[in-house]
Amino acid sequence: MSKSNPVKELIVIEVAGVLAGPAVGTFFAELGASVIKLENPDNPDVTRNWKLPSEDPKSNISGYFCAVNYNKQYLECNLNSDEGYNKFIELIKSADILISNFRNAKKLNLDYQQLQQINPRLIQANITGYGEENPRGAYDAVLQAESGLMSINGTDESGPIKLPLAFIDILAAHQLKEAILLALLKRSNTGTGSYVAVSLYEAAVASLANQATNWLMGGKIPKPTGSLNPNIAPYGETLICADNNYIVLAIGNDQQFKKLCQVLQLSEIAAEAKYSTNLHRLKNRTELFVILSSKFREKSASEWSKLLLKEDIPAGQVMNMQQLFTEKIAQAMILEENIDGVYTRRVKTVAFKTDFLEQE
Repeated sequence: MSKSNPVKELIVIEVAGVLAGPAVGTFFAELGASVIKLENPDNPDVTRNWKLPSEDPKSNISGYFCAVNYNKQYLECNLNSDEGYNKFIELIKSADILISNFRNAKKLNLDYQQLQQINPRLIQANITGYGEENPRGAYDAVLQAESGLMSINGTDESGPIKLPLAFIDILAAHQLKEAILLALLKRSNTGTGSYVAVSLYEAAVASLANQATNWLMGGKIPKPTGSLNPNIAPYGETLICADNNYIVLAIGNDQQFKKLCQVLQLSEIAAEAKYSTNLHRLKNRTELFVILSSKFREKSASEWSKLLLKEDIPAGQVMNMQQLFTEKIAQAMILEENIDGVYTRRVKTVAFKTDFLEQE
């Protein structure tokens, strides 16, 4: 294995569709591994056809598909046929990692016990919806509802709202990457592979963080509060500015609030008892929002952003996708590739940097 890039010589077989599994495959592809994506020719990855009305209806490539498919070799393989099964087994013999979302692995003669006999060093990473014993199909919108995420997103007026990303798939992909990296570390010590798995449901519950502990320790059922943080104020308040663009605040302590009031020329507000501490600001959040809203209407979002940044006050302008990708850092994260004659672009899934890894 390469000393400079421990991933570069890995062979990864991906037998998974939609987002979570392919995101893990793309992670390893970005790091330099050889990733082979197997698709049933009669039933390829469904996201190939998840297109916007503006996309080419005749193409077998969609923007959604490109989001988590990069630098892979695409092979047709019907695992239900003898030819496809034999092709798969030949690939497994030299593979390091198998990424799968099998629900009936034993029925297909593809369970880990059988595969490990063929390749004892193989690491299989499997994704399920609700765990190994539950064959129920998983859908992000349903999981966002059942995991409690939708109950805390939105407002009283809007009711529960789904996050506008396949957020649970992304969370599960991160969990599975961590498990695979741990299995690779174990293999480097023992020489043997492992079976690792994650369910989308457990990945979602694991992400609830302080919203879960607000219930588990505080006895408070979290309610939808829009972008507001239930524990800190003003944190998440979104304020419209003179140019109809928005600024979001992330004030985390009393000192930051005082500095905010100084910039806004509202020092008298910071001195009032009902705003002097975070607990008081939480109790008087609505009234404070009215005061801040009036003030932010006096300048444009870019003007406020510069003033707040100068004083190291945590705040930021709400950017749309077009605005975001005018920023140098965001531009540097765009990956381009030609897939079957289609020019594609997507954002890197690898956001970390190291002093030893070649990231292309």
